[in-house]
Amino acid sequence: MDVPMEVELCQAFSEMLQSSVEDVDAEDEGDPHLCSLYVKDIFHYLRQLEAQQRVSPFYLDGTELNGRMRAILVDWLVEVHARFQLLQETLYMTVAIMDRYLQAQPVSRKELQLVGVTAMFLAAKYEEIYAPSILDFVYMTDEAYKSAQIRAMEKSILKELSFVLGRPLPLHFLRRAAKVSNGPQRDSTKTRPQGHLTRTRSSFPHQPSMESYLLAKYLMELSLVDYAMVHYNPSEVAAAALCLSLQVLTEGQWVSLGEKAGALVAQSVPQSPWTAPEAAVSFFPQNLKLCFYTGYAEENLSPIMEHMAKNVLKVNKNLTKQLAVKKKYASSKFLGISNIPQLNSSTIKDLAAPLLGASRPPV
Repeated sequence: MDVPMEVELCQAFSEMLQSSVEDVDAEDEGDPHLCSLYVKDIFHYLRQLEAQQRVSPFYLDGTELNGRMRAILVDWLVEVHARFQLLQETLYMTVAIMDRYLQAQPVSRKELQLVGVTAMFLAAKYEEIYAPSILDFVYMTDEAYKSAQIRAMEKSILKELSFVLGRPLPLHFLRRAAKVSNGPQRDSTKTRPQGHLTRTRSSFPHQPSMESYLLAKYLMELSLVDYAMVHYNPSEVAAAALCLSLQVLTEGQWVSLGEKAGALVAQSVPQSPWTAPEAAVSFFPQNLKLCFYTGYAEENLSPIMEHMAKNVLKVNKNLTKQLAVKKKYASSKFLGISNIPQLNSSTIKDLAAPLLGASRPPV
């Protein structure tokens, strides 16, 4: 039986890709903290885990809660998180616990904030070395809830989630994607004065700068508030954030492989981790590594990037009252990344156009 031309091309592309993309972990063998021998297996497992713990789209339909209420709660949780100066992982885990619980156990309006504050209480105990006490969380709710109520909700959440709190977070995948894009350092970057956060680059093209990394984090955190994005996997959100960040700051493009090749990479990478040869092939674009290691071509990420662009325009044009994330990233700690002029560029506007004004964005 004749093999269709499309299949032959996809097979040829797959073989060429696997023989040509360099192993970004090859130079980390001497550092046990980087787990270079099995880091690919770790991310393979995380991709499986995120599929098992998916949140359903529009899971609040049919309950007395809605996306606006959830957005108000998440916006408040961002402020509480900043007030306690907690780790970034704690915020993402808080929202993950909250969404997983609410889709399985609908609650009343008066209990929604209780779920949110208890989710952060649990996430802090999971992630932090020194977690805030339960009385701190009682104080942050202006004593709307007592310690006993938070304890009772904590038991309910843990029971509903079967004590499984270890959900993969977008931060995990963003850090991996940033490492893949950077590649092994072929030459040292210029030394900067201590205490100054400035752009640094290696000899590789399209290496993300500090600005593009912070912008990707900003786009991901805006996504936490967006109810229309709850069903996207953390790995998708991270890849889309970095892809859009690179485009906005014109530091390079994610590889566009075409529909067939993009689907091939997306299907093959998480199912079959591998160890690439040491040699890199110079005629491949640098960001082909990003496509291969993340498992997503730009075609896979476009719908998520549209939502992210929509979120940026909404906070820039004051079309929403949930501005905690924008204010947070406007600080000097984050290089004022939420106020950069590129976020009003045609790239953002064109991506957001299909979704702005829609009563319900497509899933």
